[in-house]
Amino acid sequence: MIAIDNVLLSDEVVEEHFVCDLNKCKGGCCVDGDCGAPLTEEETKIIARIYPKIKSSLLPEYVAEIEKQGTHTTDKEYGYVTPTVNGGICVYGYTDELGVVKCGIEKAWKEGKIKFRKPISCHLFPIRVISHPGYEAVNYEPRETLCKPACKQGKALKVPVYVFLKEAIIRKYGGQFYEALDAVAKKMRKDKS
Repeated sequence: MIAIDNVLLSDEVVEEHFVCDLNKCKGGCCVDGDCGAPLTEEETKIIARIYPKIKSSLLPEYVAEIEKQGTHTTDKEYGYVTPTVNGGICVYGYTDELGVVKCGIEKAWKEGKIKFRKPISCHLFPIRVISHPGYEAVNYEPRETLCKPACKQGKALKVPVYVFLKEAIIRKYGGQFYEALDAVAKKMRKDKS
């Protein structure tokens, strides 16, 4: 276990390897799950505010689900989450010309239409953050079958999970946090060699 500030990270975040292989998984993390993507309370407000700017980019049946369920829903285990279509794909997802499911929110961000990139839980995947009173637990939780190609590719390229997620970790916790995590990871590698 790695402790930085009020964040506890599982050792796997620095010891395991991961690089998304969208050609193999086809963005399945936007489709497969117990519910939609977990959201913070602040993110629910942001998504409600930007929805009119991204609505025209979404499929009509996904818009119908948002109109029915709202821009977010709640789940007993995860709290606020994105709505899904029949318990499957996230309503903010779309399938590109190569058959890869991608994020419509992130697409609008890349196009400069909005300033919000996407939910932090999506950006941080395959690590999951669980808030507890006084601290957050950060665990590496790839999908067993779906993420096999990403684990294999990460191992072949020798890219630790935290390095693959550098941008997302900095977005969530800041640059100094990432530097501290990187220093701990390098020390752990050195101690094992």
